[in-house]
Amino acid sequence: MTGLRHLLCAAPLLAALAVPAQDIDSTPANPGPQALTGTLAQVRASGSIALAYRDSSVPFSYLDARGRPIGYSIELCKSLVSAVETAVQRSLEIRWVPVTSATRMEAITSGQADLECGSTTSNLARQKTVAFSPTIFVAGTRLLVRKGSGLRDWRDLADKKVVVTAGTTNEQVMRRLSQRMKIPMGIEVAPDHAQAFAQVEDGRADAFATDDVLLYGLVAQTPGADKRLAVVGELLSYEPYAIMFRRGDPQLAKLVTDSMRLLAQDGEIDRQYRRWFLQKLPGTQQRLGLPMSAQLEAIVQSLAAAQVE
Repeated sequence: MTGLRHLLCAAPLLAALAVPAQDIDSTPANPGPQALTGTLAQVRASGSIALAYRDSSVPFSYLDARGRPIGYSIELCKSLVSAVETAVQRSLEIRWVPVTSATRMEAITSGQADLECGSTTSNLARQKTVAFSPTIFVAGTRLLVRKGSGLRDWRDLADKKVVVTAGTTNEQVMRRLSQRMKIPMGIEVAPDHAQAFAQVEDGRADAFATDDVLLYGLVAQTPGADKRLAVVGELLSYEPYAIMFRRGDPQLAKLVTDSMRLLAQDGEIDRQYRRWFLQKLPGTQQRLGLPMSAQLEAIVQSLAAAQVE
C-alpha cells in the first residue's frame, strides 16, 4: 500500500481493535480490550476484503490499460485496507467487485463488497441505508454538450434530450429542475457514465448531466473530445463524495474515520489529490488541472485538526 507509513506507525491508535496474540502453545491469550466484530471480524477470518470499483468514473475509479482499478478513490481505499490490516493483525487479499451507479449500494448492503471506492455522493437519504467516510471530494451537477450546439446552461434544455446515469443523484436533480422550472426536456437513463457520454458524442442526446469532475475526466480520457465537447452551465447541485460501507458497524466506522484523519494529518489526501487532479492521468497525455476547491480544502484541514481517540 502506498503512502501509509503514518498509518502503519499508528498501530497504538488501533490497539483496541487488534486481535489478541496467541501463546506459543496456541492457547488463546486473555481477551483484549475489545474483540473484533462486524466487518473486521469477517475479514480477519477470511483473509480478504472486497472493494467495489467503477470502470469509468475518471479520475476516482476506472480501469487502466491492463484492466486494473486505479484512481483517487481507489488509492484512498487501499490506505483504509492497510489500516484494517493493522487492526486485524494480518495481511488481506483484495477482492475487486465491479459495480455501477445502480448496483453499488446493494453491493454494500448485501455484503458483496466491504468498501465502495468510486464517486458516490453522501447524503441524508443514502445515510439511512449505508454509512460513509468523511468527505473526500466536492462536486456538482453540470452539463456536457457538443460545441456549436448553442446549449449554454439548463435554460436552453427545452425540448432537448438529456441523458443521465442510472442510480445517480443527478437524475433526481434534472427531474426536479424540469418540474419546478417547467422545462419540457426529455430525460433518458443510461446504465453507466461511459454510455451516457457516448450518446452526446454521437448525437443521440443533446446533453449529459452529471458531476462536473466526472465530465472533465471523461473528456480528458477520450482523445480529441476537448475539441468536440464542452462542460457548461452553473452548478445545479452540491455533491460531497465519500467512501461507502455498511451501516451498524461501529468498529469499522471508527477505523474509517480515524484513518481518514491520519491521512489528512500525514498529507496523504493532498498528495493523492495532486496525483489524480493536477498531474497527467495514467496512460494519457491529459490532465484535469483542477486545484482543490475551497470547500474540500476546509474539510481536509478540519480532518487534520481533529483528534484521533
